[in-house]
Amino acid sequence: MTGTALALIAAITVVGIGAFSCVPREGSANPGAEQRPAVGTTGMVSSAHPLATEAGLDILQAGGTAFDAAVAIAAALNVVEPMMSGIGGYGTILVYDASAGQTRILNSSGRIPAAVDSDVYRPPTPDYLENRRGAKAVSTPGNVNAWEAMHRQYGTMEWPELLKPAIAHADTGFVVSERTASMIARSFDEFPDHTKRFYGVNGRPLRAGERLMQKDLARSLRLIAEGGARVLHGGELGQAIDAAMREAGGFLSLQDMIENEAEWWEPISIDYRGYEVLAASPPANAFPALVRLGMMSRFEPASLGHNTVAYLHRYAEVTKHAFWTRLRYAGDPDIQPPPLDMLLSEEYWEEQVARIDPDRATPFEPPTSFSGGDGQTTHFVVADHWGNVVSATQTLGNLFGSRIMPEGTGIWLNNSLAYCTFEPKGNPMDAHAGRRKLSGDVPVIVMRDGRPWIALGTPGGHTIGQTVPQMLMNMIDFGMNIHEALAAGRISFIEPDVIAVERRIPAEVHDALRALGHSVRAVSSLGNAHGLTIEYDDGGVPVRFTGAADPRGGGLAKGY
Repeated sequence: MTGTALALIAAITVVGIGAFSCVPREGSANPGAEQRPAVGTTGMVSSAHPLATEAGLDILQAGGTAFDAAVAIAAALNVVEPMMSGIGGYGTILVYDASAGQTRILNSSGRIPAAVDSDVYRPPTPDYLENRRGAKAVSTPGNVNAWEAMHRQYGTMEWPELLKPAIAHADTGFVVSERTASMIARSFDEFPDHTKRFYGVNGRPLRAGERLMQKDLARSLRLIAEGGARVLHGGELGQAIDAAMREAGGFLSLQDMIENEAEWWEPISIDYRGYEVLAASPPANAFPALVRLGMMSRFEPASLGHNTVAYLHRYAEVTKHAFWTRLRYAGDPDIQPPPLDMLLSEEYWEEQVARIDPDRATPFEPPTSFSGGDGQTTHFVVADHWGNVVSATQTLGNLFGSRIMPEGTGIWLNNSLAYCTFEPKGNPMDAHAGRRKLSGDVPVIVMRDGRPWIALGTPGGHTIGQTVPQMLMNMIDFGMNIHEALAAGRISFIEPDVIAVERRIPAEVHDALRALGHSVRAVSSLGNAHGLTIEYDDGGVPVRFTGAADPRGGGLAKGY
């Protein structure tokens, strides 16, 4: 997320409904003040849309695993939150396999198209700024390959069953919320004409309370249900995308999609106050989140006080440095791997913390200039009664991605390459043809006594890796429950040298941070997180789940 991309949706609060669910409610002046987590004894789902959460719960209740449910949730989000993720997108999935006691990363960000010429994203190329967000910014989609890879490795239910909820919602439609309607309205003028027929009525965008029906997307999902990922990665849908890219002048080709594969990786981790925090390994850029936690471990947040000036000043200085490490060290692990042994070491954290002035902000000096886009992404979590856990971040890049939908498919294509760093040419985060796409996703799982305790994550572009540590510290250092941790106020560094501070943090704290030399910008919200926790009996069997949906969004946490 850049400094020009902080016009975010107004905050929404969440209340617990009954014993088992947590749903959004508009209008509270103090989000989180009257909240309690959703509770379940057999499983838990939290996602950015109630219909997607219900799709996942239906799979769990039918006997499916968290991995089966994750496919259903991801596919349903494609339909009911079409601006955020889906078939044409990419992401990062962190899974815990209870039977093997193993945590793994499934990366679906894929490789940058082989024909990409990064010079088109820099001056003096005419329209270089447009090239960063339109057809030339489309990178290889990988989500469907990842869903299939997860199902092939861990799934127990039949593949077509997992896509049924998404197909039904696409076919019969769903009622558009105020949040979704506002996003459609923001983007409608840039939509292709053929999409305006179902995203609008009589030439104007759909309004809240009206029904969005996506017959083309339903057909595409049916093809995938019948033929699997190969329908996209080489088959009919891939051919339609290839044709649309040729017509629009994009770099993505059918061959790029044929060669795409979902890759399994080992996670990275640190010890934070006796808890093992696991996050996505490169090519995901999750390591700065662990650098932040590591540096904060050199302080005593609880003694500083939650969201006090002293606490937020230190975190602001820490998060700026970790942002610097991303710019300096991010890279394709096969070409230029980040020096994780150094960055995740206590010696490094001590060295960097020693440079922080407790009474004054230090100006940010980047190793390179930075270029990026705003983040429109989704995150969901799911856990089952066996103790399996999935924490997944998926995205289209910007809102509705590139705003390109191959006619007849219902599939929005991402603009992933908007998140590359184009200056100077050839830097590790430039758009290197054929190299892995470096995502900013930070799905996490926290282990306590060798078992998953917390699973969470959030959207938010370059704020993702800054929001996640704050939520974890809320729980570990300040003893908050999962809902309180997600509802609490947040800050984030944004380039070139601004600290975004949510308005739910008192104005006097904003003023005090300014007095310390921070350039503070008040914002409505940062992120839209989802999380859960698991408790176990003496034999290690899960007996209680709690979950939460961020009050900043319109999602639902629900257990059973």
